[in-house]
Amino acid sequence: MPPERAPLHIVHFVYRFSIGGLENVIVQLINRLPAERYRHTVVSLTTIDDFRQRVERTDVDFIALDKPVGHAIPLYRRIHALLRRLRPHVLHTCNLAALEIVPLGWLARVPLRVHAEHGWDAHDPHGHSVRYRRLRRAYRPFVSHYVSVSQDLDDYLARAIGVPARRRSLIANGVDTDRFAPAAAPVTAVAGCPFEPGRHWLIGTVGRLQTVKNQPALARAFVALLQARPDLADRARLVFVGDGPLATEIDAILSRAGLRDLAWLAGARSDVPQVLRMLDCFVLPSLTEGTSCTLQEAMACGLPIVATAVGGNPEVVADGATGSLVPSEDDAAMARALAAYADDAVLAQRHGQAARDQAQARYGLEAMVRRYDTLFSGAGA
Repeated sequence: MPPERAPLHIVHFVYRFSIGGLENVIVQLINRLPAERYRHTVVSLTTIDDFRQRVERTDVDFIALDKPVGHAIPLYRRIHALLRRLRPHVLHTCNLAALEIVPLGWLARVPLRVHAEHGWDAHDPHGHSVRYRRLRRAYRPFVSHYVSVSQDLDDYLARAIGVPARRRSLIANGVDTDRFAPAAAPVTAVAGCPFEPGRHWLIGTVGRLQTVKNQPALARAFVALLQARPDLADRARLVFVGDGPLATEIDAILSRAGLRDLAWLAGARSDVPQVLRMLDCFVLPSLTEGTSCTLQEAMACGLPIVATAVGGNPEVVADGATGSLVPSEDDAAMARALAAYADDAVLAQRHGQAARDQAQARYGLEAMVRRYDTLFSGAGA
């Protein structure tokens, strides 16, 4: 009888391990990849917060390097020594901020170095930066295999970075369609929410309040909606879930318009499925996206979608069937899309059901995990 093979060790390397889409994918992989075949370590260049509690396995190590502002070069020797000590079979880095770690993995003789692109950087929302292209090309020889989460990112890797097809895979993010599912009536408000589902028509978004997610655009669109349709002021309400540096700007936009009492800035929440189930419409106002996890989660909850037509959003949202796509930074267009759903409950319900059907058919979590399993298992071949 052949000896039992030791589990493959994956080191997931990120800039920050906190609430976010790519971090959520890492949690899903840790929780769902076969425990008898994989063990995991999460390393953050900066910090690790309570988001780690979403990891269900108790044998995962978390290492925060507490990098100060500036380049990571002073940490290179320490990171190389860490990788030599951990001796992973797979180094899994995510986004540009962690790409510079891949050559250190090569030097540390990590057999498989997988780099995943989950979305554009806030300083380069459309991938036009010549500097960033040069950086990615310089690191390309050290990456064993690339993963992108949307077709536009995959095209970018092929066209701008010169990654051949055999060295890249498009693996869309997945959603747990059992955990994220439509509400059963009656719908009740989550703890702390000042609004009443059913009585109020709730527009919401979920995500860290940062530049690339562009939540102030939703605040401006809400103001434009009520200025054009003051009759909706009695029932339209706005919900922001997430924390971050844009909270002050959102507050100021709504306060100047005298609408601050019609919005709930909920901060970070651990009950996102319950929050989504009490909404009537989900909005993703991003400047750019890969494949948004919260967008998929909202669809799985049966919500009609209003999203900006950027990045991977047009691949996920079927305009006129599962939701409405609007130009980025076009507050009036977003307001009109919201009004259409506010005025037509049948349309909203039809698009919401179609969104649920699409999430189940195309974005099942198990399919995503199987593809990563196949990729990672190559390190043990």
